Amino acid sequence: MIRNMRVSLFGVFCVMATCSLAEGQQKADPLFVPFLAELKQRMNRELKATQPDYVVFVPQVTDAGVSDTGNEHFLVFDGPDGSLMAVWTQSTHEGQPDQHIVFSRSTDEGVTWSKPAIIAGPARAGQGLMASWAFPLVSRSGRIYVLYSQNVGKFDTFPHTTGLMDGIYSDDLGKTWSKPQTVPMPRSNRDNPDASFPANWICWQKPLRLTKDGRYLAGFTRWTSKAVAKNPTGSWISHDARVEFMRFDNLDADPPVAKLKITWSAANEKALAVPFPGHSETSACQEPAIVKLPDGRLFCVMRTAAGSPFWSVSADDGATWTSPKRLLRSDGGEPLLHPLSPCPIYDVGGNTAGSGRYVLFIHNHDGYYQGYGPRDTSFHRRPIHLVAGRYAPDGEQPVWFDEPTFFMDHGGVSLGAPKRRGRLDLALYSSLTVRHGKAVLWYPDRKFFLLGRVIDDSWFAASRPAR
Repeated sequence: MIRNMRVSLFGVFCVMATCSLAEGQQKADPLFVPFLAELKQRMNRELKATQPDYVVFVPQVTDAGVSDTGNEHFLVFDGPDGSLMAVWTQSTHEGQPDQHIVFSRSTDEGVTWSKPAIIAGPARAGQGLMASWAFPLVSRSGRIYVLYSQNVGKFDTFPHTTGLMDGIYSDDLGKTWSKPQTVPMPRSNRDNPDASFPANWICWQKPLRLTKDGRYLAGFTRWTSKAVAKNPTGSWISHDARVEFMRFDNLDADPPVAKLKITWSAANEKALAVPFPGHSETSACQEPAIVKLPDGRLFCVMRTAAGSPFWSVSADDGATWTSPKRLLRSDGGEPLLHPLSPCPIYDVGGNTAGSGRYVLFIHNHDGYYQGYGPRDTSFHRRPIHLVAGRYAPDGEQPVWFDEPTFFMDHGGVSLGAPKRRGRLDLALYSSLTVRHGKAVLWYPDRKFFLLGRVIDDSWFAASRPAR
């Protein structure tokens, strides 16, 4: 039975990823990645296309085939010993059965990194069930927790979103890890009525110590089960999804993973929702990113299918949230344009500083780009614009933004495993660290290279917020 499940899943993954292409399709498809020798030349040309200051990981890519050509969900964090640490999701291509979690460490401020070590999931297809979307938390004693979505052999929405919340921990700076345990997740009215199907969820940003007493808080996407709500269109972007939040209450007591206590908020009817255009009963509200405001409130930005990000505020450490509103440059100002793609916001003074100075990353279009439309997510998720934001103490929208400024792009060249479809998108599944006064954005380029780029004060000098 397990073997049959794996075969079935592999077929689904190949359909989703459009694995290998027939010879006649290769020349016409802009996503097609060439044979190994040409790919190596392409990699050399493209590595610096986005002008990185740091190179964390470059896929090895050998004739024997390796499962390291898909790299994303790149979360860099401060290690308990003062080093930089990172976890990310790696695979041959997103959603393939070899999807797994890796860990790496830098002791020289990100200049060099240790060889990635697989800490959850299979190195190769057939060696176990995929693990995806890991996120780190470090206790005050220095225990490193890594939680992630663990596939169980069947799925409800998508193979890499249906999963248990499993986790491991390390007490020796990532040299060894505990055996996996499962964190109980309460069932939602958006989950499959058949409890043998886990929840459909993704936590895409690092949990941060954002509450007034320093506990970790994170937002996450909960996708609605197909047994609860049907997708009203033929595109994945209209699959119902909403935003919820979780607070880690006892992590600093260093419990085993299964004993972690989590307070869940904005659940069920209180989940944050934004209607999908033309289908008001369906929500496309996903991937929340949270920053602290100077007055102690929390400001959350989420991606939607409405042509702009939306925002919400919490005044009680994430227990309750305001109804989402379209993100504008300022109160009464122009909307910031962005398709259904990651739109992270970070505090350049430090992840939990509440400094009042923020950077938001968007594509600066609503999905209509170079002849493509909002459903063409493989093609319109570029370029990246940086939008400097400042706290507006008297504003209804508490952060006001400058004019978007071009930040990075590439020349329209796909990357990925050879002889199959790769990626053109600059989907910013990224993270930020601020160390010794230097803010660094850590990001995947085409979900292939893992890179870093310094964010300095010059981005705040170009223009002033709209009034």
